[in-house]
Amino acid sequence: MPSGGARNRSGPQRDPNSGRSDRRNLAFTQLPSGGRTGRVPKFPLTDRRVYRWEVEGKIRRQVFDAESTEIVRDREAELWKWAWRTPQAVAWDREPWRWQAVAHWVRTSVLCETDEATASDRGSLHRFADQIGLTPAGLRENGWAIAVDEVTPAREARAAQVEAVQEKPAPPVRRMRPAAGGGN
Repeated sequence: MPSGGARNRSGPQRDPNSGRSDRRNLAFTQLPSGGRTGRVPKFPLTDRRVYRWEVEGKIRRQVFDAESTEIVRDREAELWKWAWRTPQAVAWDREPWRWQAVAHWVRTSVLCETDEATASDRGSLHRFADQIGLTPAGLRENGWAIAVDEVTPAREARAAQVEAVQEKPAPPVRRMRPAAGGGN
């Protein structure tokens, strides 16, 4: 069995803020916090067919379940579309070879939403998420960082201030003294 050498997750994670990283000119690719815009690519995997068990007497057989297959197809399409709106999708767009791993993450995610998922399925889901950068560890492994959006919060705060100034204050409510003309 081979020993030694660098392995994935061997040793400390790369840190763009460390002195050693500065000396090595390590800089993480900044991904836009707003995510990716544009057309969502076609889902690269064939449709997953769902089967159910039917029992007739002593004979047990699997039968194609068209309704469940359609539900799975719709859920995969929904999750695939969501994934391509994340900041990580900007990097995937530059690296089409990752699309298969993204598609397998989608398929495994949908499978893990069911009662049929095994512990192995759940473990592979986490590994896929790391590979495609959907976890903090996966972002670091890929050398990606999600850029901090400093403009949008400042713009929203400024808009709220302008809106507050433009509103007319409500007239004061009289609480202590009775209104003029009415009283004892």
